[in-house]
Amino acid sequence: MADLKDPIGGSEGGQEAEADFGYRRVPASARDGLVRGVFDSVARRYDLMNDLMSGGIHRLWKAALIDMVAPRRGMHLLDVAGGTGDIAFRFLDRVQDEAGNAARVTVCDINPSMLVVGRDRALDRGIARGIEWVCGTAEALPLPDMSVDAYTIAFGLRNVTNIDRALAEARRVLKPGGRFFCLEFSRVAVPFLGELYDRYSFSVVPLIGEVVTGDRASYRYLVESIRKFPPQDALARRVEAAGLERVTWRNLSGGIAAIHAAWRL
Repeated sequence: MADLKDPIGGSEGGQEAEADFGYRRVPASARDGLVRGVFDSVARRYDLMNDLMSGGIHRLWKAALIDMVAPRRGMHLLDVAGGTGDIAFRFLDRVQDEAGNAARVTVCDINPSMLVVGRDRALDRGIARGIEWVCGTAEALPLPDMSVDAYTIAFGLRNVTNIDRALAEARRVLKPGGRFFCLEFSRVAVPFLGELYDRYSFSVVPLIGEVVTGDRASYRYLVESIRKFPPQDALARRVEAAGLERVTWRNLSGGIAAIHAAWRL
């Protein structure tokens, strides 16, 4: 596991540590700001772009995630990097009563623009209770130890500068017996599908981003960030190194995405 005092695990010669930003190497201290800039640019069209890029398949992946979370009455879910509320709404739809008292969600996102979109969507849906919106980072969650029953992060872990620190924070805030779930783009397990997926990702996705949001560069970064993210087995080892146990993963759509699950015991 990387040294949690250093976002990259160390630097040499007194030079500032660097981090991947897509295929670029940037100062680690600048990466969070660059990621925020990406999501500031795409926040208002983020969910529309997800539909266009995936042909709506991301909805099936998120439904599979919620099935695994298994919402129940009295449950407190922390959804990290979930600013637009997509996971929170799905969770509450499964378990809330008419008064909004059956369960609750804390949505934590580093990007205020995404949280604004989520709060607006909640108002449009008539959701007045059950969700707390918090601006914070996955590497330093503004929650007490052992305070949540389940932790989800959907398509957000690859945008975190220090994955190991974020995983350690997930364990810290989970109650004993709590569950960790990460839905993220992963390594395609079918060679022919992988070839087609690469062509689509690098040729079509940035073009859609330019047409819909006027921002090709942000979607080029998002595609590159998927390729730099650890494959299924490597991520599982890092989840275990953070102290989470019984780690499993489930491939979706041939490994285009995967759900990693673990327990805080």
